[in-house]
Amino acid sequence: MPHKIFVNLPVKDLDRSKAFFTALGYRFDENFTDENATCLVITDDIYAMLLTEPFFKGFTKNEIADTATATEAILALSVDDRAAVDEIVDKALAAGGTVANEPNDQGFMYGRSFLDPDGHQWEIFWMDPAAATAS
Repeated sequence: MPHKIFVNLPVKDLDRSKAFFTALGYRFDENFTDENATCLVITDDIYAMLLTEPFFKGFTKNEIADTATATEAILALSVDDRAAVDEIVDKALAAGGTVANEPNDQGFMYGRSFLDPDGHQWEIFWMDPAAATAS
């Protein structure tokens, strides 16, 4: 059985988050969606559980990171080509995201980043498969 990853992220406004990620072309698994949470399907093996802050708080003894002043994580997603990097990040910016860093173009690898409406940092990148397998 392939391993899957479920990243849990606190959100201030669940409907706003759903609208944002829908604008990027993602879908949600309605079997794991209610007024407290939704399951963002990134791929068949990668999911992000978007949890309202009060619901998220029930899973940790720690405070929720203030993404205005701290980075809790950087969520990096690989895509098939450079054009897909630009497409996803441009959609994110048009849907209300903000630029996290300047584009990073190293020739064999290209990436751009954005902050979603809750301040979570997403890195979208492409790497030349030949460079990835070179030793």
